[in-house]
Amino acid sequence: MKVWASHLAVVALLLALGFLLPPYHATNMARIMVLAVFAMGYNLAFGYTGLLSLGHALFFAAGIYAAGLPIWHWGLGAAPALILGLLGGGIVAGVTGLLALRTAGVSFMIVTLMFAQAGYLTLLYFNGVTGGDEGFALPASGRMLFGADLSTDLPRYLTAWALFSATFLATLALVRSRFGRVMVALRENEERARMLGINPFTAKLAVLVLSGAASGLAGAAYGVLFGYAGASFATIQYSILPMLYVLLGGAGTVAGPLLGAVLMFALIEVANDLTSAWLFIVGAVLVIVVLFAPKGILGALRDRFFRGLP
Repeated sequence: MKVWASHLAVVALLLALGFLLPPYHATNMARIMVLAVFAMGYNLAFGYTGLLSLGHALFFAAGIYAAGLPIWHWGLGAAPALILGLLGGGIVAGVTGLLALRTAGVSFMIVTLMFAQAGYLTLLYFNGVTGGDEGFALPASGRMLFGADLSTDLPRYLTAWALFSATFLATLALVRSRFGRVMVALRENEERARMLGINPFTAKLAVLVLSGAASGLAGAAYGVLFGYAGASFATIQYSILPMLYVLLGGAGTVAGPLLGAVLMFALIEVANDLTSAWLFIVGAVLVIVVLFAPKGILGALRDRFFRGLP
């Protein structure tokens, strides 16, 4: 009960911030929540199941384009576009997993990276449809959700909050379920899990589909809320970002992706104000965290103080 209460308190705090923050910071917080959904999807695969992927940009971009192309070409509304984004990310993750999960470890990481690069090059090749590197702006008519204009501050924030909250609480329910224990068993000792009757391939494929669906939803939300889709979202940068959020906040913790996204965003803002070599500061902080808190901030707190933290 305490676990649910603490996570619901996070949801309530984020809702309150939407009415307290000035527009600029509210927009940044909406962006952080969407990227935290992306990181939560990544955390299911990496943090809970031990699947180190460098291909999640493919699922993020699949969500953006599954939502953005129907809006751009056919005038689809925001609500069905978000659903298409979720389905697009899950389907692409399933197809990728059917092949990539025949490998393991570093090989799996490389295969997922190659899938993501192939996806990026495909978007560039069909630039007449996808907009290529330049991308395209989503029309205002496709950014209306139940009569609310998502290009305005409060509706955009509340939509990002709703999507984040649903994913956040669904993740908490999942990792505390029987299947959540299967995920952790696969991460800790796959052979022992197999001896217990678990089919690793099937379970990992299911996790990857869920991970891809969350990533696709984040991509669709990013496109719809901020009005842009482009091939740059399929680059390696967008596979590394959720990994950094998870590593910083705490792999295998429900709230870790949100904490990591907030801290990384703040770190980049502060470092960028201090020097043009801001990447050096960001890199140095990440090295320090990995050296002294290899399980991330919440992972370290869980080991020392809160053993029951999911």
